[in-house]
Amino acid sequence: MKYIELLEKIDSPVFSIQDLKISGVSILPYQISKLNKDGYIKKIRNGLYAFSNKKESVIHEHLALKIYEPSYISLEWALYHYGLIPEMVYNITSVSTKATRKFKNSFGIFIYRNIKKELFWGYKKEEKSGQVYLIAEPEKALLDYIYFNLSKIKNDIDILELRLNASLIKELDIKRLKDYTLLFKNQKIEEIITKIIK
Repeated sequence: MKYIELLEKIDSPVFSIQDLKISGVSILPYQISKLNKDGYIKKIRNGLYAFSNKKESVIHEHLALKIYEPSYISLEWALYHYGLIPEMVYNITSVSTKATRKFKNSFGIFIYRNIKKELFWGYKKEEKSGQVYLIAEPEKALLDYIYFNLSKIKNDIDILELRLNASLIKELDIKRLKDYTLLFKNQKIEEIITKIIK
């Protein structure tokens, strides 16, 4: 399998070994290794690659999904995306039903936090340049963030130090936020949310 043939067979800038099989591409492991060594493709993680000449068109959110499935973007990255926190976030943070992991590659750092299967919901599918990714709804991103930082939130000062954008909090779907909060079945989270939306 020559590099030109591979480019012709695969439209996406990112591809997995599984994608190659589905597309009917027959390629041996040593050929993939050589393409990587020669700089034609970049290894993202085992079994996942990007075309070097298409690197600029790779959507990082799409990578976050492809690197570790099942997962959806949430926590700090999603909160910043929605304008709910002021600090710029450089590493994409996601939640997954799999073990907590961190992946570092030429595209950046991708962080995954483990969440219980019964709390793996409240996300939506979005698309950029034909590349799909999953991201938490703003209400779920806020709840995920509180859930993972619960031990650090002990009083009203700690809530203030979350530096949440009060005006955008008011624009959230408050009914959805309350309904989602109840699904966590955690009184402390309920108390924190009540104070945040006052």
